[in-house]
Amino acid sequence: MRLCFDNDVQGLVISMESLAQLEALCERLYNSQDSAERAHAENALKCFSVNTDYISQCQYILDNASTPYSLMLASSSLLKQVTDHSLSLHLRLDIRNYLINYLATRGPLPQFVNASLIQLLCRVTKFGWFDDDRFREVVKEATDFLSQASKEHYEIGLKILNQLVSEMNQPNSGLPSTNHRRVACSFRDQSLFQIFQISLTSLSQLKNDVTSRLQELALSLSLKCLSFDFVGTSIDESSEEFGTIQVLIPFHSNIPSSWRPVLEDPSTLQIFFDYYAITTSPRSKEALECLVRLASVRRSLFTNDAARSKFLAHLMTGTKEILQTGRGLLERKFCNYVGLADHDNYHEYCRLLGRFRVNYQLSELVNVEGYSDWIQLVAEFTLKSLQSWQWASSSVYYLLGLWSRLVTSVPYLKGEAPSLLDEFVPKITEGFITSRFNSVQDGFTDDEDPLDNVELLQDQLDCFPYLCRFQYQSSSFYIINTMEPILQSYTERARLQTADNNELAVIEAKLSWIVHIIAAILKIKQSTGCSVESQEVLDAELSARVLQLINVTDSGLHSQRYGELSKQRLDRAILTFFQHFRKSYVGDQAVHSSKLYARLSELLGLSDHLLLLNVIVSKIATNLKCYTESEEVIDHTLSLFLELASGYMTGKLLLKLDAIKFIVANHTREHFPFLEEYRSSRSRTTFYYTIGWLIFMEDSPVKFKSSMEPLLHVFLRLETTPDSMFRTDAVKYALIGLMRDLRGIAMATNSRRTYGLVFDWLYPAHMPLLLKGISHWTDTPEVTTPLLKFMAEFVLNKAQRLTFDSSSPNGILLFREVSKLIVAYGTRILSLPNVADIYGYKYKGIWVCLTILSRALAGNYVNFGVFELYGDRALSDALDIALKMTLSIPLADILAFRKIRTRHFFHKLKYFANLDDNVDQPDALFELLYLAILTRAYFAFVEVLCSSHIVFVLNLDTNTFMHIVGSLESGLKGLDTNISSQCASAVDNLAAYYFNNITIGEAPTSPAAINLARHIADCPNLFPEILKTLFEIVLFEDCGNQWSLSRPMLSLTIISEQIFSDLKAQILASQPVDQHQRLALCFDKLMADVTRSLDSKNRDKFTQNLTVFRHEFRVK
Repeated sequence: MRLCFDNDVQGLVISMESLAQLEALCERLYNSQDSAERAHAENALKCFSVNTDYISQCQYILDNASTPYSLMLASSSLLKQVTDHSLSLHLRLDIRNYLINYLATRGPLPQFVNASLIQLLCRVTKFGWFDDDRFREVVKEATDFLSQASKEHYEIGLKILNQLVSEMNQPNSGLPSTNHRRVACSFRDQSLFQIFQISLTSLSQLKNDVTSRLQELALSLSLKCLSFDFVGTSIDESSEEFGTIQVLIPFHSNIPSSWRPVLEDPSTLQIFFDYYAITTSPRSKEALECLVRLASVRRSLFTNDAARSKFLAHLMTGTKEILQTGRGLLERKFCNYVGLADHDNYHEYCRLLGRFRVNYQLSELVNVEGYSDWIQLVAEFTLKSLQSWQWASSSVYYLLGLWSRLVTSVPYLKGEAPSLLDEFVPKITEGFITSRFNSVQDGFTDDEDPLDNVELLQDQLDCFPYLCRFQYQSSSFYIINTMEPILQSYTERARLQTADNNELAVIEAKLSWIVHIIAAILKIKQSTGCSVESQEVLDAELSARVLQLINVTDSGLHSQRYGELSKQRLDRAILTFFQHFRKSYVGDQAVHSSKLYARLSELLGLSDHLLLLNVIVSKIATNLKCYTESEEVIDHTLSLFLELASGYMTGKLLLKLDAIKFIVANHTREHFPFLEEYRSSRSRTTFYYTIGWLIFMEDSPVKFKSSMEPLLHVFLRLETTPDSMFRTDAVKYALIGLMRDLRGIAMATNSRRTYGLVFDWLYPAHMPLLLKGISHWTDTPEVTTPLLKFMAEFVLNKAQRLTFDSSSPNGILLFREVSKLIVAYGTRILSLPNVADIYGYKYKGIWVCLTILSRALAGNYVNFGVFELYGDRALSDALDIALKMTLSIPLADILAFRKIRTRHFFHKLKYFANLDDNVDQPDALFELLYLAILTRAYFAFVEVLCSSHIVFVLNLDTNTFMHIVGSLESGLKGLDTNISSQCASAVDNLAAYYFNNITIGEAPTSPAAINLARHIADCPNLFPEILKTLFEIVLFEDCGNQWSLSRPMLSLTIISEQIFSDLKAQILASQPVDQHQRLALCFDKLMADVTRSLDSKNRDKFTQNLTVFRHEFRVK
């Protein structure tokens, strides 16, 4: 490639003289400590990455520059050019060929320059994969590097293949997701297996090579091939999560069946076992990672059961040999196993053993030769791991998971081969408990106590109970014998006036572990070798010890320790015990004839549900009274309280208890001091949600009004506060608390009757306070957010609770209040200047307003035609201000959700969306969360507009209309199916309106139809581009909402036959020529028996045809 070099660079022609100046700028750009100097250099050199005219100068720099930073500038600039601009095919091929020649002939380059050049080569290759066959020859050319005599060329070849696999596996900003997936699938089918074979060949050739860098690259290449996203998603949605710091790995690897011969070849597994043995970390860790993925191969990939058994035997032999290579104590704090003293190796090895749990049955394992030696070594390794609790805590989950799977498989074990589990499982059970006590005795800082790590604790305790129930009688006796002396010691200290805090903290930590273990045991019912009656008696024995402990925890000296973390951990463990006990033995799912109550009656006098429930409620009341500063204990207590109240049977039982009657009548801060703590204000919503459940269980308006007296006093105090005093802290905190309380009460209304009680109590007497609050505190999100969220809950028509009498104007009156509130907030918030934290300051309030309006518009309890009929501007004002608020947000922020794998992400929103604005959160997560919630609120609002108020949308000016419709097209491309479906529904409504009023109608006469015709005339590519996007999603992506997408596809297709014909031609042109005839037939079948109408029968026929069309189109 020889191009002219006469373009200016900041006014200078690149020559040998100006090149020296450029190199000096590059030196400053990458090395200067002065930020102003770096900024100046960056601005001066920016032209190379943004202007395509400078591509030839980048080549000149690569050819002539002498400093690595100049080379880095040229390479990174070309990478940005290739990614961000649509370069001509000829130019991209020239760049590709130039890079291959450059890497082959230039000689040694700094690692970072090499890496950048190789990334550029792979990026060009990916972007041009379907444009020219020469781009797909990159694997052959990388192989040519491997065949060279020099190690430098060999290294470059391996680096190219490594980067190529990585590049193909990850989406790029400059390539639409549909195109990325097409390229990735094609690469997977055409080249990936060949690259994996090259990696195996390289590993064999390099086995005796002392150049560790080449071994590392070959191992990395194998791992990247085995970790490739075979099913076409960046994160496997069905993956098994192995705890907090573990990598996600599917239950079964989706390696294609064409790889079968290589995977069944024993040398494939062996090469990785060999590399583990001859290398050190990180290479040995990568060898184990490869084995983890190979161990995940699904059953159907093997030729037959014999081949699979051979593969399993090889895995067991290899893992056994690792455990047999002990040469003395390698590291004082851990193990006797070579290589496993490295924590990364140890962690990966535990994951490898964990794969036996998922992929193989006990019946398969016991029939493998050498099983007895293998299971003994694994048991010894597990015990050693448990003893090394501090070092191995994050990895023990895999080992416990393996043993739990083994013991649960015992009932299904056939044949005479012994499992030997009777010998090892009790030792592991005792070893786990001992290790937890050792961890307590050795001590932790308050920041690292495993009792505070909820996810890790749950991971371990989810598996451990199965081991306990395997030989339940001996395990329960061991737990009781362990607990009783500790409980006795704790009881004795309750009678003392003073005690050693450190000593008490150790005792409480040990009791916390035992209570957590007992709670976990009660959570499951599966047991082997023990009758149901015997299990219940043993459950009673264990539960009695915890109930005895509860009598002690809040007495004597212990009643003064609510501020101690160890006491809080113990109370959280007790709450967990109650939660699991309740599910098995109290209330809706309880076994009424349970032997447990007979035994508890003998031990403690607790003979039935009600007595036990009274114990639980007493503990709940004590926690709510005594804990004022521990949010964790308060939240956990309220969670248990809500579980009890929301259960049908347990809720009825609660109403019989005096303690509950007292709580319902006296829910004030005098009796429950946590209500006064601002840090616990979020807990108030849960508290009043539970209170609401209990109030509404009885059909008593009198009881409702008497129960609302404490809130009424707050209302009256705030309503009588003059405007001049309304901006004080006292008003602020009272208003925040009141709004959170009201939201909880509103959440508890699930019927027309209960909602009517709250509505009549609030409207019209107290609604003006909401408007006053929003008007005075607009600039304070701590106040406006709970106020707006209450209104969002109040207007939500869940379970058809907002059903008013036919003669009632309440629906209209409620919407008028909504309109006043939104207009008041919107006009004021838009007038305020932006601040650094715009997400919390403005966006959160805006998305709640959009949610309020969407729910009100879609609630089906307001006849909106009334407003226009009588000249009431409530609706138009609300829509106008809502539109202004959405337009005030950059579209990039609204579409930020596309950066997030939303299915794994949005489950966190249920928690974070309710956080107080004063709660500390990681800034990046905080920002993404708000943007993600904003995205959902925006698209829900637009969907409602297009379905119920489409005339409003059509009457917008063309620029605003195009802005909204453009955002819908972007939303279709997102990864979240809910948002995609909402966008599809909105597009369908627009297209259907066009079809019904313009395509098949006479000349449009209504203003809305005329406006839509004008919008489309101004942008004729609007509908064709959206239809193209929809076809690409259906054909080239694994969409989970095909039915929803099919609706707008039909509407857009029948608007104009020419649009469909042009799109068909475009799609066919992008496919191989030899497939054109087959694919054209697919398109013909798509429209078979589909008429030009939008009736439901025709829509269903098109959807059926689309399913067949998609399947036949994607067939190779």
